[in-house]
This record gives sequence, C-alpha cells and structure tokens, in this order.
Amino acid sequence: MLDKNFRPEEAEKRLYERWEQEGAFAAGRRPDADPYCIVIPPPNVTGSLHMGHALNNTLQDVLVRFERMRGRDVLWQPGMDHAGIATQMVVERQLEAENKTDRRSMGREAFVKRVWEWKGESGGIIINQLRRLGASCDWSRERFTMDEGLSAAVLKVFVALYNEGLIYKDKRLVNWDPKLLTAISDLEVQSKEMQGHLWHFKYPLEDDPTKHIVVATTRPETMLGDTAVAVHPDDPRYRDLVGKRVYLPLTDRLIPIIADDYADPEQGSGAVKITPAHDFNDFEVGRRHNLEMINILDEHAALNENVPMAYRGLDRFVARKKVVADLEAQGLLEKIVDHTLMVPYGDRSDVVIEPWLTDQWYVDAETLAKPAIEAVETGKTKFVPANWEKTYFEWMRNIQPWCISRQLWWGHRIPAWYGPDGKVFVAETEQEAQSAADKHYGKPTSLTRDEDVLDTWFSSGLWPFSTLGWPDDTPELKRYYKTDVLVTGFDIIFFWVARMMMMGLHFMEKIPFDTVYIHALVRDEKGAKMSKSKGNIIDPLALMDKYGADALRFTLAAMAAQGRDIKLAESRVEGYRNFGTKLWNAARFSQMNECAVNPAFDPSRVKETVNLWIVHELEQTQKAVTEGIEQYKFNEAANAVYRFVWHVFCDWYLECIKPILHGPEGPSKDETRACSAWVLEQTLKLLHPFMPFITEELWQNTDVAAASHPEMLITAPWPDLSFSVGEEAAGEMAWVIDLITEIRSVRAEMNVPAGAKVPLVIREADATASARIDRHEELITRLARISTLHSSDSIPEGAIQIVLEGATLALPLAEIIDLDKEKSRLSRELEKISKEIKKLESKLSDDKFLSKAPEEVIESQRERLEDAQQTGSKLTEALSRLAKSA
Repeated sequence: MLDKNFRPEEAEKRLYERWEQEGAFAAGRRPDADPYCIVIPPPNVTGSLHMGHALNNTLQDVLVRFERMRGRDVLWQPGMDHAGIATQMVVERQLEAENKTDRRSMGREAFVKRVWEWKGESGGIIINQLRRLGASCDWSRERFTMDEGLSAAVLKVFVALYNEGLIYKDKRLVNWDPKLLTAISDLEVQSKEMQGHLWHFKYPLEDDPTKHIVVATTRPETMLGDTAVAVHPDDPRYRDLVGKRVYLPLTDRLIPIIADDYADPEQGSGAVKITPAHDFNDFEVGRRHNLEMINILDEHAALNENVPMAYRGLDRFVARKKVVADLEAQGLLEKIVDHTLMVPYGDRSDVVIEPWLTDQWYVDAETLAKPAIEAVETGKTKFVPANWEKTYFEWMRNIQPWCISRQLWWGHRIPAWYGPDGKVFVAETEQEAQSAADKHYGKPTSLTRDEDVLDTWFSSGLWPFSTLGWPDDTPELKRYYKTDVLVTGFDIIFFWVARMMMMGLHFMEKIPFDTVYIHALVRDEKGAKMSKSKGNIIDPLALMDKYGADALRFTLAAMAAQGRDIKLAESRVEGYRNFGTKLWNAARFSQMNECAVNPAFDPSRVKETVNLWIVHELEQTQKAVTEGIEQYKFNEAANAVYRFVWHVFCDWYLECIKPILHGPEGPSKDETRACSAWVLEQTLKLLHPFMPFITEELWQNTDVAAASHPEMLITAPWPDLSFSVGEEAAGEMAWVIDLITEIRSVRAEMNVPAGAKVPLVIREADATASARIDRHEELITRLARISTLHSSDSIPEGAIQIVLEGATLALPLAEIIDLDKEKSRLSRELEKISKEIKKLESKLSDDKFLSKAPEEVIESQRERLEDAQQTGSKLTEALSRLAKSA
C-alpha cells in the first residue's frame, strides 16, 4: 500500500541511484535503434546550480527521457568547462586567504598543479546538483574541456587552422582587464549605467590657431592618443576643413581633419576625436584612413611613455583630472555636460575595462562563418523560435576576427614556440616544433613557448565532436554526430552556438546539430532580472529542498513558452507540488479500490460511457503532449498533461466512477477498475519526462508495474494511443460536466451556502438532453448539490436560468437567498471594480508612466488590469442572471 504522502527527500536519492545502477542513462543499450544525441552546455567547473541551469537542464532532460521512452538510443553527453578566468581567480583567492605567495612568485607549473588539485577536491559541485535535479546524462561518458582527449583535439584544431592560414597573430584592440591583466571576451564585459560627464574641448586649427574645432569625449585622458578629428563628408560646416590639420593640445603633435561616415552631424558639434588605439569604432576609422595608432596605456591602465612627461605613470583616472585641469588652464575647455553613459566593467574583476592595442592570436572568423551562415540560410540547422535566426545572421554577417589568446595560466596553452629572432613555430608537440626550428636554423636552437592560453570558447566550440572522441574516428563519433538539438540561452548564440557551427562544419564537414532551441530567461515574479545587488535571486536548490525536484521541474517546463521570459514565483512551485500530491492521492484511491491493470484489458472495447470518455480524453492528451515536446512547446505539453491529471482524471473521472466502484461486483465494476488502472499507467508515462521521481515511485509501488511492465518507468515505452473511440461519450460527458459547472458557478456567484441543496427545474429539454440527464441524474444531483430534479413548462419566479445545448434549466433561489440584497451586493462590487479598471486604463495610457516606469512594473499593472476586467465580466454576468430571474 502506498504511503500517505510522497517524500521526495527520501525517494529522489534512492530512485536516482537505482537508475544509475541499472544503467538506465547509458547510451548504446539499443544498438539497433535510431540514435538521439544532445550535448550538455558544459557548466563551469567553478559553478553552482542557478535557475538558468535548472531551466536549461530540465528541458534537455524532458527531451532525452521522452526519446528514451520512444525507443531511441539516447546519449545525453555531459561534461564541464575548465572556465579559465573563473577557476584561476578561485585558486588565487584561495592562496590569498591562506596568506601564501601569489601565482607569479609560485611559478606557472606549481600554480597549475594547485589548480588541478582544487579541481579534484572542490570542482564540479554542479554535477551532483544536476543529479539532484534528475538529469539523466550518461555520466560514464563525462568529459572535461582539459582532459587528455579534449586537449588533443584542441591542439590538432589550432595547428590545422594555423597551417591553413586561419589562425594568425595581429595587433588589434581587445577588451583589456587591467586588474586580471588579460584580454577578455565581450561576454565577460558587463556594461553598467553610470552618471558621468561629456567634456567639450577646443582643438586649434593649424592655419589659424584663433579658430577651433570642438570635440567631445567621456574619457579625456585618451585625447593624448588622438591621431585625427573626423567629420561627416556631407557636413557643410566642415567641408572646407577636411584635409587641414589641428594642434593636439598638451602635445607637440598636429593631427589631420578627415571625412568619414562614422561622424554624425546630429551629435554634438558633428566632429569627433579619433583615438584608434583606445576605441573600437575609432580603430576601424584608423584602419580605413591609415592613421597612426598610439597606445597611451600600459597593462595596468597607467599612462605610458607615449604621452608627454607630465602624464607618464599616472593612473588613467588621475590623468583624466589633470588633462581636464590643464586644458581649462589653457582656455581649451569649452564646457562640461552631465551625461549618462554605459561603462564596461569586467564581470570577474569589477574594474573598468579598457580597449587596448596589443598583440594577440586571432581566428579568421569571417572565412569560417560563411558555411555556418549558409547552413542556417538553407534550413540545415533551424532555430526555435525562428526569430533568433535574425540575431545569428546579424552577428555572423558582421563578424570580426576572433581573439583567442588570454594572458592566463589555467587553460590550453597555445602550441607556439619562438626562435631567437621571433619566428614562430606552431606544432602539436614541443618535439615537432623543435625539429622544425632546427631545420629552419640549420642547427639546434633554443625555443621559448608562448605564455598565453586559449580562450575557453575555443575548446567549447569543439564540444559536439571532441566529446565523442575526435580526432580519433570512434564508433561514438560515427553514431551520434551530428547531434539532434542544442538547448541553450540567447546570450551565447554568438559566443558558443556560432563557433560550434563554424568548427563542426570545418572539421566534420557536417552541421553539429539539426535544431537550436533558445530558451528564455528566468526572472523573479515581478519580471525583474535576478541579481545579487537586487537581492531577488531564487535558489533552485532551496526550492528543491522545500518542494522536491519534480515541482521545480514541472514549474519551469509549464512556464517555458517560446519567446517569453519566465516570471518565477515560489507559489507556482508550491502549486505544482500540490499537483504531485493530487496525482499521489489519485493513485492511492485507485489502489484502495483494487484498480489493478489487467493484461487482457482492451481500451478500444470498453462499454461504460464514463470509460469511453476517459479513453478518448487520454488519447487526445497523449497527442497533445507528444506534439508539444516534438515542437519544443514544453509549456503546451506540460499544461496538457496537467489539465488531464487534475481537471479530467482526478476532478471528474474519479468522482464519476465512485458509484460504480462502491457498487456491486460485476462487468461494469471490473471494466472500470481495469480502465482506471490502465489510464493511471499511461498517465505516469506521459508525466514522467516532467516529473520523473514521483512517477517512478508510483510505478514501482502500485499494481501498475507488476501487472504490465516489470521494468522501470524510465525505460518503459511511450504511449501510442490511436483507438478512435469515445467521441460520442466525450460529447455527452462534456455536456454533463458543463451543466454541473454552470450550477456550481451560479451557486458561487449568488453566495448560496455551500451546504444548501437547491432544486433544479428542467424546461425545453430535447430528447438528447433529457436522455443525458436521465443517465447521469445521480452524478448531477451529487456533484451539484441538487435536492430535486423535475421538468416544468414554466420557470419559477426568482429562478436563475442556465442555457445549455438542447435545454434550458433553472435554479429557484428566491427561498434560499435574498435576491434584492444579492443584487445590491453585486452592484457595489461591480462599481468598485469598474473604478479600478478605469484607474488602471488611465495609467497604462499615460506616455509619461510608460516611458519612466520599469518594465516589470508596467507588466504588473497590465496583469492587474486583466484580472480586474475578468472580475468585472463575472460580476456583470451574475447581475445579468439576476435580471433575467426577476
């Protein structure tokens, strides 16, 4: 007998261990089946489960459990990313806390060894947290971006691309972190809105220093690196100045006035200072006009030897103040304007990032992007929702060289060695590089290896094929590549998705996945983005501790509508925990009433109307759930099974069959017992991808498994229901349910006491409606709390009418409630809610409110308006009923 309650804190660990012990997650169990493969977006080795991980991995697990039950040979490939900067910072902070030497004093070899020790002891906590969520990855195949096999793949790719001319060194601008002393990717730059200033400076003309051209900047110190002033070629104010020169204040340099479309005549004075070594847009202008690129900062963002002596060695922000003061002293500061601007900060270091000109390694991304663009254009790879293709194309068609070198110690060290004259030798091993050098120089020559490591996204870009054994031609690579779908967030479409497309097509000559499903963000219940500073972060582990993993999983799936962010409230998780309890109680009810699966039961041959109806409803639900998952409409699939379990099976079917189960033995009772057990069995299967733990526990602790499928639910077959029975019964039961629901609505609207039984008068019922009422009289009177049920040619005074297909019915309430008093109450409530609706409509039509209020506040007001309008409609309908009863 089932326990009174499901206890997730005890069951989840036990069930997960059994799944693993039985090899339920393992790929290759069905060698003759069609393969189905997903590669997990590898979480950082430093990471801990956050709500984005919970959503992402829940959706992947829904897919793999679904396809596993459909008989596919499923591989959900797990692994972790070495997370270069994040991991190095963790260990450096650890050393600092222990009052030990820093990494530079420690030396590279010793420091890297310490990082590996940390990884072995403390890294990968998130893997066990994913297990807690129920993720059914094939953990026997877990990979790490710096394991031996993946490291070999990285080396091979780097060398191959270098030899093809697709990897090279260049001096370009990068996002430079002056605290961590490394280049970082755009994804690691966090823009913060700040209140700053716009300084307007006057640059004297060479041919008439009494005249000036005015430029504006938010970073005055960079003017020391200016090499031009740009104006728009069609700007009549400056047409005669193009080609002339201005004095660059505080220096002894003259710089040209150039014409370039980058200058916007509508912005400021229409003239812009060009600092190619310290601004990404200026860098491109500089290249177009062959301007000198003067780097004025050192790696710590202090001013270097390329500026006048008075500024050398100053911190950038100290230099800013001095530059402004000195220009003001010379009469060249025109004005200072308050200005709101976005300032780039390093997401790890929390210091202002500098565009910095430096030698780095680059990938020719433009060349690699062409096949990747074509693959999406021709539909070989599809984005879901499709609108994300536009984002993909926007990035890919405007792609810049990809900076792949990082000034770190933790990561894949770049396989490049330098000779005494700076010549580079790129090879997979030091021995190969040495051999090439000796041959080049004609004698044994000492080499120095490049100090940098590769961008983490470089190794991640190989993930779909390197995890399957490439560069070796493994059986797994042949069987599971290309993969079926990638589930990921929109923020890494360029950083990861695009690079996997480029690398997969280049080295495997196949797309890495058929479909890219882009899920939305998980926000707080008000629609605000979660952040530590706001204090609104919702911890998935805490929610699982409180409500169980199933409740969290189902919440995320049920709210995962394509293209719509999830507003997560704890009350929703609690509600879906209650849904699980509802299912558990239904199983207990079935068990107590001896509803056991009969292997000989044939759903297509049932005779009872209520059983025909539930078989039909289940068949429709199975189609909806299957189509929903296939089309990545997880919310539609989850809500279809939720509606069936709660609102059809539990609320109506079990109530409908109580008289049969409590009645005498016989064919009707036997059929109903077998039918209800069979329906529960199929329901557990439909619900399993979303709520694996409670469904598996019920499967293994009821008569369901023992009678029909002794194996675990996780490997049971997905329902394939196509009986095409029960349509007439479904119409009949829908009519009866509508009648009971209408009566209940009237009772609630009119404040009829819950315990009071009321008469039901039938008028103008056709033959079909009369027959339905006769067949289900016991059900109607019991569930609608009807005292008597009789026909009449007229409707009694003070009766509330109900009109259904084929019948008009009435509830005489004059002797049960005071109709005038009820009408007065409803009128007052309607007046109150109408005022609320008017107030909200006024606010939401106010442009000032819409322009200034946060997005989540506006959305909250819209929801309030929608709720108020629904309440108003119900009150209006109730008053209308009363008016008709008069």
